[in-house]
Amino acid sequence: MLKLGIIGMSEGNGHPYSWSAIINGDYDKKEMEHCGFAGIPLYLEANRDTLGIDGARVTHIWTQERQISEHIAKASMIENVADRKEEMIGRVDAVILARDDPENHVTMAAPFLDADVPVFIDKPLAINMEDLGYFHRQHDAGKFIMSCSSMRYAHECRTAKTGMVSLGKIELVTVVGTKDWVKYGVHMLEALFALLNDPAAISVQHLSKSGKDIVLIRFENGLLATVHLFKNIKATFQLSLFGRDNWQLVEISNSYAMFKENLAEFTKSVREGRSRLPFEKTENIIRTLIGAKTSLEHGGKKISLV
Repeated sequence: MLKLGIIGMSEGNGHPYSWSAIINGDYDKKEMEHCGFAGIPLYLEANRDTLGIDGARVTHIWTQERQISEHIAKASMIENVADRKEEMIGRVDAVILARDDPENHVTMAAPFLDADVPVFIDKPLAINMEDLGYFHRQHDAGKFIMSCSSMRYAHECRTAKTGMVSLGKIELVTVVGTKDWVKYGVHMLEALFALLNDPAAISVQHLSKSGKDIVLIRFENGLLATVHLFKNIKATFQLSLFGRDNWQLVEISNSYAMFKENLAEFTKSVREGRSRLPFEKTENIIRTLIGAKTSLEHGGKKISLV
């Protein structure tokens, strides 16, 4: 049995609850109703018959507050609550850093990387080049790091790939979503890059303002893409692909399926001793995310990524 530790949580992010329940294959329905995220009990109940990842279990939980840790443990059937995250070292086979506040990722991941514990880090991996550089060096030193948005494993994108041949040469992709650039822009970039088989981004430019983010991305193969992320609109996460022969709309809505596939990929990776997602693909996305933020801070300046 693969023993996993989970570290949470950050404001607005219920992954420690839902991901632990998905892996463990069960949850306390009454406790989960008080997790603070209305959607989690709904999609867990709707998918109760498919919960669980064979051969893996979240056995340890740590958060910044003991009370939060204990509630997650009750809701998601986790046996051990740690007072210090470092207590997990030697007791678990891998760790899921389920916080999505990237400014804290280096500090929280470092003890486990130093101890050669495989770590999955929730998106975005980093939001400045200094932190990204740290993770790059850790990867080059042979440390096990996996990080992505679960949108990489969205079933809707996998299905769309089967029909993309009919589009002909793709000239433009537009991506639309809602909420903020740092935490949700990375979702859209992950879906975009994965759908296109991770082409190298060569430049990025933020064309609007924060809260009404419009970002232009140029890829080395000549493709152009725009990402539109507006805080005050009602929208599903969607991508429109425009080719010389046809066009295609992809709407992404099944969060549960992408979460489970992501977690399954991580557990497979731990068993294989290396991340099944190459670090270079994550780095390509995070450099683009940071580049757009830098462009916004410099009045829409075009930022080279090469």
